[in-house]
Amino acid sequence: MKKAYLEGHAEGRVENRASLILRVLEKHGIDVPHDIRERITSCTDLDTLTLWFDRSLTASTAEDLFVETPETPETPEAPQPQPGTDQV
Repeated sequence: MKKAYLEGHAEGRVENRASLILRVLEKHGIDVPHDIRERITSCTDLDTLTLWFDRSLTASTAEDLFVETPETPETPEAPQPQPGTDQV
């Protein structure tokens, strides 16, 4: 009985998160094509939906939800002095 309750609770959280993503996009005046709406509402991974929700807050198109961003870009190394120069 408890397992069924927990599964139902998790399913409700997933449905709620998907609904919030669509609402944010709607409130920002962003058109959501049917295929993207289906992708959002059929997703069952709460972590993915949370990522998409965060992205929906700054998205300018519905496709922006799915754009992969690089991890942290590497910090460029400081230029090394060239041999024979007077750099210290």
